[in-house]
Amino acid sequence: MRKLLIVVDYQKDFVDGSLANPHAKALEDVIGDMIREYEKEGDDVIFTMDTHQKDYLDTEEGRHLPIPHCLDGSNGHRLYGKIEELSMGHPIFKKETFPSLALAKFLEGKTYSEVTLVGVVTNICVISNAIMVKAALPNAHIVIDAKGCASNDERLELECYDVCSALQIEVKNR
Repeated sequence: MRKLLIVVDYQKDFVDGSLANPHAKALEDVIGDMIREYEKEGDDVIFTMDTHQKDYLDTEEGRHLPIPHCLDGSNGHRLYGKIEELSMGHPIFKKETFPSLALAKFLEGKTYSEVTLVGVVTNICVISNAIMVKAALPNAHIVIDAKGCASNDERLELECYDVCSALQIEVKNR
């Protein structure tokens, strides 16, 4: 059976933009290498992109995190660095909130043996999408590869990994 790599929200605003994360920049080569390895093995790669509109500050998320980011069509919305080029030809799911319901619906009924997630922010978008994948593919082995993840809050990231383990989501390279 095939494997799937999901690259979660590795976008400019989360790396060096309005919600810059100093740990995220170092992920570019790690994630790039993973994408190339999955492609080489004939496995699938999917991307998610946090996507907001001009009314972001009037949304539920915007009221709790009043920093406009990943506005559709802006430079900050783009995938970061060489990951943008590596995304060509792969499915990309734009999402207006933390997890992607469209991604989960797309995966439902697929026969992946293993799904690995990497990206940012570990304790928000990575974990919420991992849970959606678990719901869509209850018999697949779900993995979060910590070497390809970053968060601005190390404590929450570590707690996230504990929660994932309790949900039978493996955390590698912790």
